[in-house]
Amino acid sequence: MIKIKAFDKSINRKTFHCTSEPLNHYFQKTVSQDVKRKLSSCFVAENEQGEIVGFYTLAATGICLDLLPESEAKKLPKYPLIPCVLLGRLAVDERFTGQGLGRVLLVDAIQRVSRSDIAAFAVMVEAKNESAKLFYEKMGFQALIDEPLRLFFKL
Repeated sequence: MIKIKAFDKSINRKTFHCTSEPLNHYFQKTVSQDVKRKLSSCFVAENEQGEIVGFYTLAATGICLDLLPESEAKKLPKYPLIPCVLLGRLAVDERFTGQGLGRVLLVDAIQRVSRSDIAAFAVMVEAKNESAKLFYEKMGFQALIDEPLRLFFKL
């Protein structure tokens, strides 16, 4: 059973290792400062043995109205920026890949944002590559106009 909880500095991050060195460095060295400074919120997935098997971060962002598909843009007020939440980082420990944990983390992030009292039109992601883009598209995300690796999930 996986439990997802808010990050706190007492969490043991030393054993976490995913396939992306920048994400490993961020989680092991930087995340606590970002959380402390309110630059992002971090949520960690913990297994029954208390191991951190994955994490994701959320932060406030905005999207230019003209980057949204016309079918979505026409339903919105003509504000220069539409409020969204950025899913900035999502990683699964390499020992636990292939078990659907990325999907579990993504669904948790979307549900967490949806339950929030803070207004947001969508959850945004910046896919690192085509493989990541396909993952997000399978989960219902749509690409922005002229920015195929930036995607949104309308709430």
